Amino acid sequence: MRTLQPADWAKPKGFSHGVAFIGPGQWLVLAGQTGTNDQGEYESDDLAAQVGAALKRIVTLLREAGAGPEHIVRLTWYLTSREEYAAAGAGIAAAWRETLGRHFPPSTLLYISGLVDARAKVEIEVTAFVPAR
Repeated sequence: MRTLQPADWAKPKGFSHGVAFIGPGQWLVLAGQTGTNDQGEYESDDLAAQVGAALKRIVTLLREAGAGPEHIVRLTWYLTSREEYAAAGAGIAAAWRETLGRHFPPSTLLYISGLVDARAKVEIEVTAFVPAR
């Protein structure tokens, strides 16, 4: 996998503009993950805590397919509050480091009026690609 970063573009923080890959492999498409625990219950209404829980769920699903965070090629975030997201920056960064490390795939963040589960403050969809071994 090769990160797409034109030499004359500013390097983005926390994501990449794109990735390219060649060859056979396995695509993984994960449903949007919210900030619940393994039993589907919310342990916190804090946005950073919910992001951390969602990212842990994503890593667990990737492992189920024999993949890891390094195989993520795209994230789409649905957030219910611009203000809470801005205020939770340090906590979200810590959750990212704990689960995804230094892997910064292309990401899109969308602010929406709400999610199906009223307690959910974030939902994250993932696309991943595992090259054939």
